[in-house]
Amino acid sequence: MHSEHEHNDEGPKVFGIMAEFDDPDVVVKAAQRAYDQGYRKLDAYSPFPVHGLAEAVGYRKNIVAPLVLCGGLTGAMTGFVMQYIACTWHYPYLIGGRPFLSWPMFVPITFEMGILFAAFSAVIGMFAMNGLPMPYHPVFNAKGFEGATRDKFYLCIEARDDKYDETETTSFLKSLGAQNVSVVEQ
Repeated sequence: MHSEHEHNDEGPKVFGIMAEFDDPDVVVKAAQRAYDQGYRKLDAYSPFPVHGLAEAVGYRKNIVAPLVLCGGLTGAMTGFVMQYIACTWHYPYLIGGRPFLSWPMFVPITFEMGILFAAFSAVIGMFAMNGLPMPYHPVFNAKGFEGATRDKFYLCIEARDDKYDETETTSFLKSLGAQNVSVVEQ
């Protein structure tokens, strides 16, 4: 039988090391230096979007635009095929001598289906790529992390990074001008 306060022999698992900064320019430079030093599993947190921060931590491209394009084309094709099947196979009415495949009348539905599928692709893709919904994240355990919603900027190097070493990573983050460096537990 295990008690709620039983001691775990392995100790607390470490998520990474968090560095706190006061200036957005300093955190961008720190993130760029960390990336240049070979750290790849790092992330930055700020109260507002900081120009260049995403690129500094290694986000070069995302696949939202191609995903939305594929969703839109799929939706447009679905709308067109749906109308084509309805007008030529299920209800083939000959009106005014027009051909069954009179495509100009299919344009509004085709366009609307394309927009609808593109919007769904954007929303679902955004949730999937951001890993949402995420009710818990270990960085919320960091001391003072609530400052990320006000006036503090954070850079976190995760323990699963190949270059991660608790002592060396801590001293490296301190050398970047961090105000505070702390270990983040899982």
